[in-house]
Amino acid sequence: MSRAKDFGATGDGISDDWEALQHAIDDGDGSLELTKGSYRITKPLLLDTTKHGYLSIVGKHGTARLIMDGPGPAVRVLGSHKGTATPSSFQPQTWEKERMPILASFEILGKHPQADGIELVRTMQPTLQNLLIRRCRVGVRLSERNRNLLLTASHIYDCHDTGVLFDNCNLHQVIISANHISYCKRAGIRQFNGDVHNIQITGNDIEYNSGSPEEVTTGEIVLEAPEAIISEYTITGNTLQATLDAKGANVVVIGCEQDPPTAVRLVTITGNVLGSRERNIVVRHGSRLAITGNTIYGGTLGNIDLQATTDTALTGNTLVTRPLRTSVTADGIRIHGSRRIQIANNVIYDAQVGATEAAVQVEASEQISVQANQLSNVQPCGIQLLDSVRCHISGNSIIDDRDTKMLQHAIRVAGQSQDNLIDGNVSSGTKDVAIQAAEGQAKQTNNTQWP
Repeated sequence: MSRAKDFGATGDGISDDWEALQHAIDDGDGSLELTKGSYRITKPLLLDTTKHGYLSIVGKHGTARLIMDGPGPAVRVLGSHKGTATPSSFQPQTWEKERMPILASFEILGKHPQADGIELVRTMQPTLQNLLIRRCRVGVRLSERNRNLLLTASHIYDCHDTGVLFDNCNLHQVIISANHISYCKRAGIRQFNGDVHNIQITGNDIEYNSGSPEEVTTGEIVLEAPEAIISEYTITGNTLQATLDAKGANVVVIGCEQDPPTAVRLVTITGNVLGSRERNIVVRHGSRLAITGNTIYGGTLGNIDLQATTDTALTGNTLVTRPLRTSVTADGIRIHGSRRIQIANNVIYDAQVGATEAAVQVEASEQISVQANQLSNVQPCGIQLLDSVRCHISGNSIIDDRDTKMLQHAIRVAGQSQDNLIDGNVSSGTKDVAIQAAEGQAKQTNNTQWP
């Protein structure tokens, strides 16, 4: 390894060590070792694998710090890969000079308003691990085209904008796991446009990403592709939390406005804990999503909000308030302008929505199936169809067992709704009729009202 101090770096946190470190990268043995110290730089360190072959920067067991006191990334890694992950698409130099650049075991501290942490450009198999990146504008930025990123066991903290940014790039095969990504002002992880597929975000703690002074979409995970593709995402086993006054949502997925909405597709959100934000999950213009097995709480305006979305399953989720509620949150599920949505086997407790809405609110939608859900102590209504057609409400339990009843109707059908089926539901504790529906709005069979 090429020791930074052997090439003239001081590591005193005051001198500009950029020239010495870049010299070590360009003329050393390919692996720069940062021993204990604070290495202040004012320009990006460039790891140009196209010129120098295999390259890495490795700190000494976390005792080294890069202080970025200038604009741009502290470290920019440059490759030339133009293919996919298919072996036949590789050029020889990718394997012989560029594959698997490694950055590990050091800290990057931003000291300039436009300082970023790491930028990856046309890289193949970049591996980032055991890093601390804080007080940068963007922690890790992926630009142009990249493949097979591993980001693991790292801390990305207190960024002015975003922790990990897929910046309008062509990107496939990414694994982001076992990281803390918190207190970034815009988003923990964000995609903006690009052609992005096969992304796994698993086992991370992504929290308190809010506070941007700009009017932008914020959240723990924000996927925005108004002109591009969001495809094959797995978001599983994460803790995604914020505060009740935080705008946006824990997970935001926004596609381009098209019918059918095919640009956002094949997204799985499973087994996460999400809570304490304006909303918890928001999807706009998506298709073929699975939102399953999550524990969700504290959505100030709602838990799950789907608009213009098709062919999606919301199953096996638990939507609750936190114990010892100290403020009122609406919680609940809202479906608007959507088709072919399955809402099944969810537990919904203590949702307190607006006077004209319901814990499960379906508006201007068709072919929505609401089956075998348990709704307890919600108010003022359990399930409502508004201006919706050919929906099926079946086998739900809608119970208010409080001493003071707050449930007005178990099921309500309103507006221009028609040709719906309400079958085999059980309700108890309503203040008014259990099922309110005018003739022609819904066929009712085999429903039971308990005292």
